[in-house]
Amino acid sequence: MTPVTDSGRRHARPYDDVLDLVGWTPLIRLNRVTAGMRTSVYGKAEFMNPGGSVKDRIGIAIIRAAEARGLLRPGGTVVEGTSGNTGLALAMAAASRGYRCIFTMPDKMSREKVKLLRAFGAEVVITPTAVPPDHPDHYVNRARTIAGATPGAFLADQFYNRDNPEAHYLTTGPELWEQTDGRITHFIAGAGTGGTISGTARYLKERDPGIRVIGVDPVGSVISGYHQTGKVGTGEPYKVEGLGNDKIPGTLDVEYIDEYRTVSDAEAFAMARRLVREEGLFVGGSTGLIVHAALEESRRLDDPDALVVAILCDWGERYLTKQYDDEWMRNNGFLERKQATVAEMAAAKLERLPGLLTVTPETPVRMAVSTLSTHNVSQLPVVVAGECVGSVAERELMGAVLADRAVLEQEVASVMGPPYPVVDERADADAATRLLTRGAHAVLIRSNGSLEGILTRYDLVRSLAASP
Repeated sequence: MTPVTDSGRRHARPYDDVLDLVGWTPLIRLNRVTAGMRTSVYGKAEFMNPGGSVKDRIGIAIIRAAEARGLLRPGGTVVEGTSGNTGLALAMAAASRGYRCIFTMPDKMSREKVKLLRAFGAEVVITPTAVPPDHPDHYVNRARTIAGATPGAFLADQFYNRDNPEAHYLTTGPELWEQTDGRITHFIAGAGTGGTISGTARYLKERDPGIRVIGVDPVGSVISGYHQTGKVGTGEPYKVEGLGNDKIPGTLDVEYIDEYRTVSDAEAFAMARRLVREEGLFVGGSTGLIVHAALEESRRLDDPDALVVAILCDWGERYLTKQYDDEWMRNNGFLERKQATVAEMAAAKLERLPGLLTVTPETPVRMAVSTLSTHNVSQLPVVVAGECVGSVAERELMGAVLADRAVLEQEVASVMGPPYPVVDERADADAATRLLTRGAHAVLIRSNGSLEGILTRYDLVRSLAASP
């Protein structure tokens, strides 16, 4: 296909504003990752928007609509709960038009996204990821609270604002139809808010009802299950950012989506890394998730007349400390390990203990001493409600008792040290070594959300000494 250009030249004329650059992103054929496939796969390069993501389209659309309705006035404040890209799109538009911004963001998002938002002058409020969608600290609910308490604030409300899918109906859909000369047969995208897939699909199906729309969801999100059953299940944690949800957004129009598929974090990150190394497309994990499904569909179709389009959501530089960091990938189990995991090292201990030995802050010191002696251990975590709040080390505890025998009758809270750091069960020896050489006497091992094991300096040295 011949690229659509302005008189044969890109950007042939000057623009009045950076926001005029939003949209008309290129459609790029994937070549090396599709080797051997007869069905063409193209990527809509949304990372080439000025803010670096597909969310640029809704950022300016939402702000312009709010201005037109009198909801956002000069000197006002834009508030939103965001996984990063919508916040950046709104911040870019707000900077261009002179508004203040406040964004709430879950703590699982990359540091790069937080720094980008602050670079635009936005205020960023970090909220916990591991809370249910109806919790007041959920990032969406926290944004609503802030908007209600801030004079002159406008809540962008991307998950329920109908200007979100409308922006894609007016721009992304028509662009794809023109760029493919109406030959598009399959459109593949994910849904965080659902705006991209809903608005684009509505336009494409109006032009050709036979176009098949496939939604892609991270394993752990509730959207795919809802599409298949009509019921909202219970979500599970996942690492991919920007796609999936723990609730059903009001901007998701499932009637335009023919089917939903799920892709794992590992598959998403592996494909994103392939795209940068094999296609020169530096993209995020959400793009890897979508393209993985697009390639599966291309193989299944095996039809040279079919044309599959996948959304390339955002720019990969936002994930340098995550999917493009080998250490992070290994620590999260996404790259093959050259070392044993901390869980494997803990399981290989010579001692056979009845699970993880713990005490509480109220445990008598005398009982803690007995536990240390009986099981021949040197470290005890102090645990409350499944979280480590302190530590008891044999050496320091014995010293305190020898100095004052009355300590035996006190509670552990009076003598406990700082809590031990916690690592995921898939972390390797290097991760444990860094923590144990920074002053920690032990690290705790979390498995399936619970503290399940402990690795001391002695355990680690013994394991390393036994390695060939």
